[in-house]
Amino acid sequence: KAKRGSKAKSRSARAGLQFPVGRVHRFLRQGNFAKRIGAGAPVYLAAVLEYLAAEILELAGNAARDNKRTRIIPRHLQLAVRNDEELNRLLGGVTIAQGGVLPNIQAVLLPKKTQAKSK
Repeated sequence: KAKRGSKAKSRSARAGLQFPVGRVHRFLRQGNFAKRIGAGAPVYLAAVLEYLAAEILELAGNAARDNKRTRIIPRHLQLAVRNDEELNRLLGGVTIAQGGVLPNIQAVLLPKKTQAKSK
């Protein structure tokens, strides 16, 4: 058992995570995904979720800075996700509200380059 006078330490703190391990564990139990949930499962899942959130937020922050903004808006999230090959594949079927689309013009639609006649 714990030593006398030892302070309680959350599972998130023990794992060095920001995402709540206890809450993830509760969601796993309430979701009826399996009859039993191992002790390591919520820690692993919380770590994966934290990594994904950090990755998306970093790219979105870069997109915001490129547009000379300090606040991340859904448009920046959309640009971040769609410009990253792996995140785009992961979130392929996801629609980000107020995200817009990537600027893209098909090459066929661009005006044809005509050679100027020189005399």
